Amino acid sequence: YPASITKIMTGMLALEKGDLSQTVTMSEEAVFSIDRSSAHIALDVDEEITLEQALYALAIASANEAANGIAETVSGSVADFAKEMNQTAVEAGGENTNFTNPNGLHDDNHYTTAYDMAKITAAALQNPKFAEIFGTEKYDIPPTNKQAETRSMWPRNKFINGAYAYDGILLSKTGWTEEAKYTLVTAAQRGDR
Repeated sequence: YPASITKIMTGMLALEKGDLSQTVTMSEEAVFSIDRSSAHIALDVDEEITLEQALYALAIASANEAANGIAETVSGSVADFAKEMNQTAVEAGGENTNFTNPNGLHDDNHYTTAYDMAKITAAALQNPKFAEIFGTEKYDIPPTNKQAETRSMWPRNKFINGAYAYDGILLSKTGWTEEAKYTLVTAAQRGDR
């Protein structure tokens, strides 16, 4: 079970199919279909943010409701987005993967392999904006139609926040669910490798 490293595929597909300036309007389903004890940034029903802001929330804060909003905006529904995730995984070389949602919250039919995630991440890295988003150290979402305060986000991921120094880090995404335990995808570059 991949847990939140699923969001690598979510981000890759959103960057492929979406427009960073398009509006993500949070539906009741997107907001309330997640367990409120899971990672989120307290987006509200009918709250509007850009796809770019939602992607930063996805990458930095691992916001599960943002993942749902991204899926609905890009593909019309979470179910249709999951179908596209699976097709894109196969195109990237992932042969033992099945995604059922954009956030990685547990589902017995939501699974992958380390090899497949390496292939998916390599494909995602073909878009320079992907590494920019998934490797960023701080991001602010300005006030919205439902939130008067700026939302500031910093990654807890120690490869990104500087707690673990490692040359050439491009991106790192962590995940955790009770069933998956800890998951991690990290990419770095040194020279041509």
